[in-house]
Amino acid sequence: MSRLRTVMRRILLVGGLLLVAGLLLPEAKGIPVQGADRGDWHPETFWYYPWGRSGVHKGVDIFAGKGTPVVASSGGLVLFRGELARGGKVVLALGPKWRLHYYAHLDQLADTGLWLWAGDAVGTVGDSGNAAGKPPHLHYSLVSLLPLLWNVDGEPQGWKKMFYLDPTRHFHE
Repeated sequence: MSRLRTVMRRILLVGGLLLVAGLLLPEAKGIPVQGADRGDWHPETFWYYPWGRSGVHKGVDIFAGKGTPVVASSGGLVLFRGELARGGKVVLALGPKWRLHYYAHLDQLADTGLWLWAGDAVGTVGDSGNAAGKPPHLHYSLVSLLPLLWNVDGEPQGWKKMFYLDPTRHFHE
C-alpha cells in the first residue's frame, strides 16, 4: 500500500505542476485572420441567439476574402487538424491557460505540425462545413478547459459561458 501511495502522490504532484505551468504560460491573443480588425466581425456575434442547431453562437465569425491567411492567435499544441461535418476544415489547438483555440470553415489547412507559435499559419479563410454557400469567414472559438464560474449568466445556455469565452475580448490589435 505504501508504494501505491507514493505513486499516487507523484502523479498528483506532476499533474498539479502541469496545471500550474499551463496557467502561467503567456498567451499572445492576436486576431487570427491576417489584416483583420474589429470592423471585420459583428460586435454581437459572440453568444448570438438564436443560432442554428447549437442554439447560441459560441464564437466569432471574422469575414475576409477566400484564401486570406489564418494565423494562430496564440501558441499551442495541435490536437486535431482535419474535417468535421459542421466546422468543415478545422484546426484545434490547446494553448496557454488551458484554453482550446478552434479555427473552423477553413478553405485550406496549413501543414502545422504538432506545435503552433503565435502568428504561425493555420490555413486560409473559406466556407467549408455548414458555411458552404455563405460569405467566406473564419469561425473562431476560445474554450476554457477549467470552469470559470463567474462567467455564468442568465442568457440562453448562459451556464456554458463558464467554458466558452468571448474571443473578441481577448484580441490585441
